[in-house]
Formats: sequence, C-alpha cells, structure tokens
Amino acid sequence: MIVVKKTNAYLGIFLAFIGGFCPLLQVKILFEWVSWGMYKTDVRLFLITYALTGLLTLCFMVRQLKAYRLLTRVMFFWVILMAVAVYFKSQNYFGVKIADNLLGKAIHFQWGWIVLFLSAILLLLSTKKLSAENS
Repeated sequence: MIVVKKTNAYLGIFLAFIGGFCPLLQVKILFEWVSWGMYKTDVRLFLITYALTGLLTLCFMVRQLKAYRLLTRVMFFWVILMAVAVYFKSQNYFGVKIADNLLGKAIHFQWGWIVLFLSAILLLLSTKKLSAENS
C-alpha cells in the first residue's frame, strides 16, 4: 500500500509549477545582467518539465498512486539531469576553449534551481510504501 503525504505533494506540485518561471540563469549581455527562466534557457526543457508536472498532478488527483510514485522519481532525476545538462552546455557551448571560458564566466546559476530541487525533493518524500503487515 502506498501512502501519500498530501501537504508535501501539494507543496511540491505548487513549487514545480512556480519553479519554471523563476530565474534559473543570470547572463551578462553587453554590460548588463539578464535573468533567464526555463523558457528562455531551453523550450524543450520547459515543455518536458511541465509535461511531467502535469502528468504527476493528474496521477495524484485521480489517485493512481503507483504511477504518481514512479513520476515523483522520474521528476527528481529529471531535475538533476536538467541542472547537469545546463551546466555542461554553458561550459562547452561553442567548442572553442577561449570562447567557452568567457561564456562560462558570464553565466551564473540563480535561485530558481533551489525551488526546482526543493519541489523534486518534496515530491520524492511525499510517498511511502507500507508493507501489508503494517496496514
């Protein structure tokens, strides 16, 4: 039997929806710092993240707890994979060492990643599997 902590689930889903609109990267363009959200960083990351969050919400609302538990794990690994991919893409964008060093110094991670990681952790901790003996 799978038990869901609803407060963690609601808060995790809310933070996952909000996290895509938070600033994820700060980029220096012509002597001015510009904050980019997930949509400006990569549209595919934005669409995949919101598709996962939408499916996760749907499974939670219709009480498909096995699918919800699986999607919480997928979401956790997706956020980690996304952060690693954005980091390596910003460090090796042009394939030329000099240009990549300059670009790497001009791109900084913002606080939006903390919101996404927190939502993924809350979603991951929102489910617990109980054995048949405990129920």
